[in-house]
Amino acid sequence: LSPSLGLSFEDVPNGLAAISKVPGQGWSQIVAFAGYYELFVYKYNGTPGDYGWKAITSSDPETLNKKLSAEIANGRLAMMAIIGMFFQDGLTGSAWGDWALYTDSPLRSTGK
Repeated sequence: LSPSLGLSFEDVPNGLAAISKVPGQGWSQIVAFAGYYELFVYKYNGTPGDYGWKAITSSDPETLNKKLSAEIANGRLAMMAIIGMFFQDGLTGSAWGDWALYTDSPLRSTGK
């Protein structure tokens, strides 16, 4: 991951704990790449959802509305899923963990 800092992929934990392990220069590279791509590569022509891909755009207004509505719904679902994974990772330390192993959860029923 960073030979100059002696950081390998094995040193990076899963989940949110990985954020603190990425060096500042790594975050700078991520931001620089995303900025370059947004400014110079991925051209936006002002029409929402029209990026020149026929999978997303259509000349038929009804088909276009259906595809854009599906894209919005899928985006919202993805946002809810990742927030749920962040929440689970914050509680258990693993986004893929087994809830049965986390007995200190304030959400767990006491069974009383």
